[in-house]
Amino acid sequence: MNREHHRWHSPSLGREMELLVFGHAGARMVVFPTSMGRFYEWEDRGMMDTLGEQLRNGWLQIICVDSVDGESWYARGKHPHDRAQRQFQYESYILNEVLPFSRSRNDNPFVIATGASFGAYHAVTMALRHPHAFNRVIGLSGMYDIRQFAAGHYDEAVYANNPSHFISDLSDHGHLEALRRMDIILATGHDDSFVENNRHLSRILWDKGVGNALRIWDGWAHDWPYWQDMIRAYVNGSD
Repeated sequence: MNREHHRWHSPSLGREMELLVFGHAGARMVVFPTSMGRFYEWEDRGMMDTLGEQLRNGWLQIICVDSVDGESWYARGKHPHDRAQRQFQYESYILNEVLPFSRSRNDNPFVIATGASFGAYHAVTMALRHPHAFNRVIGLSGMYDIRQFAAGHYDEAVYANNPSHFISDLSDHGHLEALRRMDIILATGHDDSFVENNRHLSRILWDKGVGNALRIWDGWAHDWPYWQDMIRAYVNGSD
């Protein structure tokens, strides 16, 4: 299996960033790590073995990016507005650096965003904010209301990064049409603490005419063995 390590100085973030690429062809899938996780997390957790058939056959190419959570939402010493601004810079890194880099190596037009737990927050938020950049998003056990990281502060920057709110107010026709063309899959456990938040996000998307697949698994389902089963089930669709 093809495996590549890449590192460059990110103009968006003003620091060095690393990523791993697995596979040689196929749909490009950007993977976000869990809370404050690293770019090698999915490899360490056996997710590449889980998706080995897709990678070996050239059906899927996976780009595992690093996080800056410790500089954004988990930076407790920063003002929440500054945390949100760092999140915008991270978004710019993904959209303006990672996606063009991946396209230069593999011009397959189909792009997937995914992640588990806080990685699902990143994947789903970026895909919902920029649906023209993604064809499918798979959120595994995600949390989609960022207010708990805002320490009671709520301004436009925090709001713009909070899909549980900005979707409700979305009215731009082009944006909504792009969302309607995207495959949106939200998978979580029946006993997960954020299951109601997943239901809420699914419901407000449907209220906007945006179809999505909400998949509730038995039990807690918030751990790597469940995420292996989930990604295997949903990487090719919403069954």
